[in-house]
Amino acid sequence: MKHRDITLLLLALLVWSGCQPKADKVTDLQKDMANVLNIQGIPQAQYELEPFGFSDMGAWHGYALPSIDSTTYYGGFSGPLTMKMWGQWLSKNLCQLELTDASSMTTTDLSKAKAKLNYKPGKLEQTLELEHLSLKLSLIFVSDRSALIQTDITNKSEQSQSLFVGWKGELFPKGITLSKSEKGLQIDFEEGDEFFLIHNDSDKSIQISPDKKSYQMFIKDKQEVASGEILEVNLLHSYYFNQEEASKEISLYTNWLNQSDQLFADNKSRWNGYLSKALNSNNPLLDKEENRKLAAKCVQTLMTNWRSPAGDLKHSGVFPSAAYQGFYGFWSWDSWKQAVALVRFNPELAKSNLYSMFQYQDEMGMVADCVYFDPKENNWRDTKAPLASWAVLEIYKANSDLEFVKEMYPKLVKYHNWWYDYRDNDQNGLCEYGSTDGSLIAAKWESGMDNAVRFDDSKMLKNNEHGWSMNQESVDLNAYLQAEKEDLAELAELIDHTEEAKSYKLEASSLKKRIATEFWDETTGFFYDREIVTGKLLTVQQGPEGWIPLYTGIATKEQAKRVTSILMDSTKFATKVPFPTLVADHKKFNPLKGYWRGPVWLDQAYFGIKALEKYGYNKEADALSEKLIQNAEGLLLDSPIRENYHPISGKGLNANHFSWSAAHYLMLLSDEDDK
Repeated sequence: MKHRDITLLLLALLVWSGCQPKADKVTDLQKDMANVLNIQGIPQAQYELEPFGFSDMGAWHGYALPSIDSTTYYGGFSGPLTMKMWGQWLSKNLCQLELTDASSMTTTDLSKAKAKLNYKPGKLEQTLELEHLSLKLSLIFVSDRSALIQTDITNKSEQSQSLFVGWKGELFPKGITLSKSEKGLQIDFEEGDEFFLIHNDSDKSIQISPDKKSYQMFIKDKQEVASGEILEVNLLHSYYFNQEEASKEISLYTNWLNQSDQLFADNKSRWNGYLSKALNSNNPLLDKEENRKLAAKCVQTLMTNWRSPAGDLKHSGVFPSAAYQGFYGFWSWDSWKQAVALVRFNPELAKSNLYSMFQYQDEMGMVADCVYFDPKENNWRDTKAPLASWAVLEIYKANSDLEFVKEMYPKLVKYHNWWYDYRDNDQNGLCEYGSTDGSLIAAKWESGMDNAVRFDDSKMLKNNEHGWSMNQESVDLNAYLQAEKEDLAELAELIDHTEEAKSYKLEASSLKKRIATEFWDETTGFFYDREIVTGKLLTVQQGPEGWIPLYTGIATKEQAKRVTSILMDSTKFATKVPFPTLVADHKKFNPLKGYWRGPVWLDQAYFGIKALEKYGYNKEADALSEKLIQNAEGLLLDSPIRENYHPISGKGLNANHFSWSAAHYLMLLSDEDDK
């Protein structure tokens, strides 16, 4: 606990500022970007992920702000939410501040306070104004396992006040109980070795209810707060998966509690660094303040979904969304895409996103579809589209890390070759999506487009003992592989693998010609999948696969012109929110019931924008970019970024706080203007 005299601080500040020369104003982006995302609310059930809000530094727990009208919860933060194999709230409000007048032993009614609630990037703040007291509660993360709550209590009265400072809380009912720990409280979990600590260095009096579900905890020494003085009380929340993790942090506790001001300064510097890097672009979209705030929201979304090494996960990665129970792991496709955005403001996390998936590369070269804290949950039935080389190359372009390229290159080559060894049924150099177990559903998952119309009549063919394919060669897959050959050639040149670079360039050139010829339908002016045996084009749908050959630079100018005319048709793809995953005039178009039968996914929309730009359709790309930003529900307000959007109404669909949507919006906003 610390006491500070506010009068002396103000006088010192005035003297200092009066002696300083005038200087350019330093932008505090952490302050300027406050509340671009609304995370207020009280969780009503243990396993329901509403509300959801804030985590940092890869921690596996997070917090929200109480809503402004939830006055009975003033003095604490909602949660925490823990995020191991699924999300569960431990409490509605685990540590609610209690202040008791030591003279009268009456408790201060915090619900009567005038409250201000702020979610600043990297920081939660709650300010409560009472008649004689001003309270400021601030929460940041100080490690990937611990959060710090700093409470400043200012005596606004003309008299000294004597206070007992404490906290109270109640757990949700299932599978968790309270016990005393060496420095405070411990929450024990019925399953596993994990535990949660509430602690500081003060001597405390603790009462735990008989059912071990609620508590009261007070610092034993009463606190004398003189008129105008600030009393600072700090508390740590630590979430560990085993005792070994806790032992690594024990020596840090005292410094964290006694040097909180420095930790908050470090937090501010770190987050201002993230935001300044993310906004440091000549892209004219960032000239608008609303778009700058959107970019900040994208950064916050990605950072809240960041998880540090834990369990079987040996590297940091990013959840698709911690606000949805099914997404508590790392996905390969997501990881490649997220890395391209992350490198713009957090290059080490971008690299780790690649490591997190290639940790699991098998001896054949396959990378799992998704991996989890518990490896028994990993999905080896399929992988995802080959975009990893693109991510590695984009990381290198941003930070010139040649050692990273040297480390990743052989892994990328092995993964690239895997496609031709296990996903080319007739060995003709054109690949198919497939599965390791022969199931059609896993093959559809591998495409990333689980229920796309183009797969409605697909059948499975056995390639060998380790691989099956759908009976159609997919144009997007082969376009990605063609682009990967070009990326591998560039990476090979960087590390002086000259002959390999030449070989990849030749392969890329040959495959480019084949795709432009064999997957193109002259009648409709679009690219399609084709059936393996007959070579027949499967013109059952027009969707994102048809513009990927423009994105990768395969299409001829005339082909690009014809595809562009379809993309710019308001009855097809230029909808209110453009780039639906199924052409809007298709009889099976149904965004509310079909994950890939109409909803706008931001990765495919981004590829569509880049496709138009690659062929010089900059005016068209700008117009559709504007619609993507302006017409997606809540995007420019304080609503969460959604998994996908309804192309006609603009309504946000499916998961909240979705990482790859945030990643691609950030790319769209911050790509350098090289038109």
